[in-house]
Amino acid sequence: MNVYSGHKIDPLHIKEDDIHLEDIAHALSLICRGNGHIKYFYSVAQHSLNCAKEAQSRGYSKGVVLSCLFHDASEAYMSDLITPIKKHMKEYQTIEDHLLETIFHAFHIQLNDDEKSIWKEMDHLLLEAELKEMMPLEENRPSVLLMSVPDLKEHYYRDIEEEFKSYALQLLEDL
Repeated sequence: MNVYSGHKIDPLHIKEDDIHLEDIAHALSLICRGNGHIKYFYSVAQHSLNCAKEAQSRGYSKGVVLSCLFHDASEAYMSDLITPIKKHMKEYQTIEDHLLETIFHAFHIQLNDDEKSIWKEMDHLLLEAELKEMMPLEENRPSVLLMSVPDLKEHYYRDIEEEFKSYALQLLEDL
């Protein structure tokens, strides 16, 4: 697979040296949430930023905040499937889990057992907020209680790409 940074990788046999922040930020900034079935373009990178900022607002460690930022990073290398389909594709889930584990190792993200479920909780909370705002027929969904104010506006992908990289580098600086 050719990636944005000009490298060639094998996503089925990915190594830590294959992982580059610029590839993840670029690809995720161009992938639309909701499989594109939302009211306007809102990227996986922007969703990930919102998840990380929610975790940071709740006072979680930098490792947890980074895991929230990178929780969908495997999608930069293998795209994504909607959950109802993904549940029936065990091999896909195995590959995705391996990719995410390699990405976490590449960025030195180490979580204890209690911390491992936090990014999933942040992902779910932001999904609920996004559905209410962006998904047709979901306007009357109950609101979720968030500690941050997520940015759910439409943005140019390059701006989100740069924000993702900048935020990641800021967090990685002191890790």
